[in-house]
Amino acid sequence: MDNANKTRQARGAFAGWVGVGINLSLFGVKMIAGLLTGAVSVTADAFNNLSDAAGSLVTLIGFRLSAQRADEEHPFGHGRIEYLSGLGVSLLILLVGVELARDAVVQIVRPEQAALTAPAVVILVLAILAKGALARFDRYWAKKLASPTLDAAAADAVGDVLATSAVLIGLALTPVFGPRIDGVLGLVVALLILRSGWTAARETVSPLLGGPPDPAAVAEIEALILSHREVLGVHDLVIHDYGPGRRMMSVHAEVPEDSSFAAIHGVVDHIERELKERFGLDAVIHMDPVGTDDPQIRRLRELAEGAVRELHPTATVHDFRAEGADAMDLRFDAVIPYEVELTDEEIRAALTEKLREREPRCRPDIGVDRSYVL
Repeated sequence: MDNANKTRQARGAFAGWVGVGINLSLFGVKMIAGLLTGAVSVTADAFNNLSDAAGSLVTLIGFRLSAQRADEEHPFGHGRIEYLSGLGVSLLILLVGVELARDAVVQIVRPEQAALTAPAVVILVLAILAKGALARFDRYWAKKLASPTLDAAAADAVGDVLATSAVLIGLALTPVFGPRIDGVLGLVVALLILRSGWTAARETVSPLLGGPPDPAAVAEIEALILSHREVLGVHDLVIHDYGPGRRMMSVHAEVPEDSSFAAIHGVVDHIERELKERFGLDAVIHMDPVGTDDPQIRRLRELAEGAVRELHPTATVHDFRAEGADAMDLRFDAVIPYEVELTDEEIRAALTEKLREREPRCRPDIGVDRSYVL
C-alpha cells in the first residue's frame, strides 16, 4: 500500500471512530431523556443513534477492506468495497426511516402523553448540536477523501438533526396541539430521512453499475489531450471506476494519417503520463488516423455530420473513411444520444437514406455508438 492510500485509510478510520464514539454517547444520553420524558419518540431516536454507530463501524470496515492490495482474484484492487459500505450505510438510513415512520403512525393512532422536562431539553439540544457538528465533519472528510461512505454518513447525520429537532418541537407543542402532534412531526421527518437514504443509496449504486463520469472532469481531460497539436479530435472516452483513487481510462485520439508513427507514438505516451500525473488515471489511448487534405473527403464527412445532426443536434461522427476507386465507400461511426429512441438498425436506415439524398453514389457502412459520457 502506498503512502497516499495509507494516509487515506488512516483518515477514514479516524472519521469512523469519531462517528462510533459520538453515536454511542448520544444513544446513552437520549435513553436517559426518554426515561425522563416518557416519550416513545425520544427512545426511538436513541435507537436511531445506536444504528448510526453500527453505520460508523461499517465505514471503518469499508475503509480497511478497500485499502487491501490488488491480488490475483482482484487485479484492480478492492476499492469498490467502499461503495458497498456506503450502500450499507444508506440501507441503515432507510431502515431507520421506516422504523421512525412506523412509530410516528402508532403515536398518531394511539397517542401517548409525554412531559417535556428541562434536563431532557438540554440533552436533546446538545444532541442536535453534536449531530450537526458530526454532519459537517463527515462532509468535510467525504470531500477531502472522495468517499461515498462518509458522504452517506453525513447525509445520515443531517437526517438525525431533523429527527431530533422534530422530537423536541413535538414535545414542546404537545400541550397546545395534543400528543398527536409528536407523531405528525415524526412522520414528516421519517419521510425526509427516507428521501435522504434513497439519495445516498442511488449515489453509491451508480459507480457500481458504471455511471457516467463528471462532465467537468471529462472536459478537463479532453482539453489536456487536445492541447497537443498532433491530436485533431477525441472520441469513445471511457472511464472505469474501481473505487476512490483507482480509475482506468481509454480514449480514441484522431491524428493526421500522414504523420510519423514513431513521433505520434511518443506524443501518446507523453499524454498518458500527463493523465496519470494530473488526474490519477491509468490511460490507454488508441490512435485513429484521419485524412485532412482531400477536399472530397472533407465534403463527404460534412455530409455525414449534417445527416447525424438531423437525428439529434449533439450527435457526432468519428472514424470516418471514404474508400474505393471512386471514394464512395463511406465508413464511419455515428455517436447517438440515448434519448434518440430508435434501434441501431433504424438509425442506420435513416442515415443511409439522408446520405443518398445528398450523394446518390455513396455506399454507407455505418456503425452506431452511444456516448459513455454526459
